Amino acid sequence: MSESTREHYRGAFRTMAGTLAGVELPWLRKARRHAFDRFETLGFPGTQLEAWKYTNVTPITKPHWNFVPSDGTHADYARLIDDLVPAEAAGRLVFVNGRHVPKLSSLPPLPQGAFIGSLAQAMRRIPDRLEAIMARRAPEDGFAALNAAFRSDGYVVVLPPGCAIDWPIHVLFFSSEATLAMHSFNAVVAERGARCSIVEQFTGISDEAYLVNTETEIIVDDEARVEHCRIQQEARSAFHIAHIGVSQQRASQFTSHSFAFGGALSRTQIDTRLGAEDAHVDLNGLYFVTARQHVDHHTRIDHEMPRGTSREYYRGVLDGASHGVFDGRVIVHQDAQQTDAHQGNDNLLLSRNAEIDTKPQLEIHADDVKCTHGATVGQLDENPLFYLRSRGIDERMARALLVWAFARASVDRVDNAALRSRLTQRLLARLPGGECLRGLS
Repeated sequence: MSESTREHYRGAFRTMAGTLAGVELPWLRKARRHAFDRFETLGFPGTQLEAWKYTNVTPITKPHWNFVPSDGTHADYARLIDDLVPAEAAGRLVFVNGRHVPKLSSLPPLPQGAFIGSLAQAMRRIPDRLEAIMARRAPEDGFAALNAAFRSDGYVVVLPPGCAIDWPIHVLFFSSEATLAMHSFNAVVAERGARCSIVEQFTGISDEAYLVNTETEIIVDDEARVEHCRIQQEARSAFHIAHIGVSQQRASQFTSHSFAFGGALSRTQIDTRLGAEDAHVDLNGLYFVTARQHVDHHTRIDHEMPRGTSREYYRGVLDGASHGVFDGRVIVHQDAQQTDAHQGNDNLLLSRNAEIDTKPQLEIHADDVKCTHGATVGQLDENPLFYLRSRGIDERMARALLVWAFARASVDRVDNAALRSRLTQRLLARLPGGECLRGLS
């Protein structure tokens, strides 16, 4: 990081430290100062680090980002946001250029003791709950440190024991401002026996670069269930860095669906810790990129206690000169006897110039386990393509059918029928020849 870049961040922090949400909380001011010091020490991660070996973030380090969104009107986006968030959504939180917009958000009445709202609201209403959540993890890299220093908004969900939210909580992060860097922090706490489903959607319309750097902490207590679906469809020149940290307790269930379609460079890291007996996690992902897009997924599942179960299925479709990275690590610790784990990563390359670096890893320190892992990389099979052509289907539609059959396995794992239908249409819109298959759902 050059000295001019370093000074730019110093100046931004000096200017913003006294204006960020929660500035009245002493512990938060101290945490932000410590995080910025950590950022100065770490800098941005480089390709000499194993975890970032295949993802060069130099394009992110060059621009002198702006940290304060303009005061533009949000009315211009109301109709577009209505199209992005399904009409059947019972509740939604909308963030425009990193800030919560109450006029575009709506929530039905909540059960007693539950909180669903923006981070800024949570800092005013439940600051004591936030302190423990926001201090759970020390920043591991420069992006995490930058987020901890500049975070100003995001969403918070806190559910008391036994609380069930029966409607999906739809959260939209909408970006439209060039050169803006947004650092959101999100938290989900499902106490004993609680359950909820959250849909995070990231989308943008700027023709120039912007940066989304987001952190999410999810705590799933005993016998609680959380489903977390994130859809990343940033603008074509955008950068997207995301980290999701999950802590699971006894007999808890966590399901993650991660779909990555947009951005010039995106990286999603999901770390899940099964810290008690009989916990279960499902990680499902699909990335579909083209042109010169770069998409990176890093996952880590730590089985720490007995009888944990994990299932991980990631698929990638890469076209043009795109580059994909999958690094999945499953660690079975010494006390995690009777662990049952499976991990798979399958990739389809539609172009000679498309690349994938896949690295499934399985590390076992227990002796009574059932664990498998693997990865595949290939192109369209000519035999089924010939079969479809011989039945009178033109080549463009035949290829689209085969790609769709490969990709839809990830979409079909989404239980919510309305969301699954919208994902299908979004996927078909990206698929070469997909217009021929628009009747599918």
